[in-house]
Amino acid sequence: MREHWLLEPQITYLNHGSFGATPKVVLAKQNDLRTQLEREPVRFMVRELEPLLDQARAVLGAFIGADPASLAFVPNATTGVNAVLRSLDLDKHDELLVTSHEYNASRNALEYVAGLAGAKVVPIDIPFPIASSDEVIERVLAGVTDRTRLLLIDHVTSQTGLIFPLERIISELRNRGIDTLVDGAHAPGMFPLDLDVLGAAYYTANLHKWVCAPKGAAFLYVAPNRRLGIHPVVISHGYNSTRTDRSRFHLEFDWPGTLDPTAWLCVPEALRFMESIVEGGWPEVMRRNHEMALRARDLLCTRLGIENPAPDDMLGSMAAMPLPDGEAYVTTSLYGDPLQDALLFEHGIEVPIVPWPRAGNRVLRVSAQLYNSIEDYEKLADALDGLL
Repeated sequence: MREHWLLEPQITYLNHGSFGATPKVVLAKQNDLRTQLEREPVRFMVRELEPLLDQARAVLGAFIGADPASLAFVPNATTGVNAVLRSLDLDKHDELLVTSHEYNASRNALEYVAGLAGAKVVPIDIPFPIASSDEVIERVLAGVTDRTRLLLIDHVTSQTGLIFPLERIISELRNRGIDTLVDGAHAPGMFPLDLDVLGAAYYTANLHKWVCAPKGAAFLYVAPNRRLGIHPVVISHGYNSTRTDRSRFHLEFDWPGTLDPTAWLCVPEALRFMESIVEGGWPEVMRRNHEMALRARDLLCTRLGIENPAPDDMLGSMAAMPLPDGEAYVTTSLYGDPLQDALLFEHGIEVPIVPWPRAGNRVLRVSAQLYNSIEDYEKLADALDGLL
């Protein structure tokens, strides 16, 4: 499988979850689209782009169970989170729930918007290791008050790789008149989605991760009764457009100024290619990656001498496990733990060591994509034996 990607052969790549990796076939499609754009930029941007976006949106909608009218392309899930939060009319009486596992960028956006409005951010502590998804439900619902306005929650947690039980949580909150904003950065391509049935008011996710589209491909889903109130982070021509042939939602999000839209337009090709790469299509891709993640976790937990930190049904294509504490450090990059550097520079293994829940605490997170084999994780276990 590795021949389909450009990944360096000397690197054991166990971090698909961070930025994904785009197959050669999809990159070739993107190059074709860029050539089409540059041959006649005005024609492409003004006359051809909207129909191409509609086609890509229709294919994406079928894959994630969403009405295309509810979907807008955005460059990443962080942008989707910001678009929703910065569109809300909050005040000092509102409370905003968020779990302790929330992705730092999204948590920062929540804190920033709450600070502007004087609203209160209410953190919900979710344990890790964790015994059952019921603990997530119980703790989130225990944090609800008559002032709760919104819950921001990951579908798959970035630091700990847990799948949160959103169906019950969203339903319970909706019955109380509370909206949910889902940061689903890892979900598409990791397990099946049906967003219209899930019922979240807002759902945003990346497509450059498990769907393997190019970097810059992501989407924002907004429920029909919330669309008129949501605006993109960048206000552009769509805001005062007099057109009636397209929804205000699409007029605003589809044109946030001049950009390279080819990552969005490659989503159908990424979905097609990943479906074709194994017999059984997407269900088989998801099954294989889930099975490999569980095998990797079991192997590493055995070698590290620790119990499995989460039940199988809370894992998708990633698995995380706590490591002995290290020293607190300050870094200018997303990663920077000395152990991660040693694994890369001494052993040729790319795998994240995540500082969580606070500086000095550490979590090892492995990803499983079709190009990985159990030997990759055995190599990691051998390296850890000499470094811990």
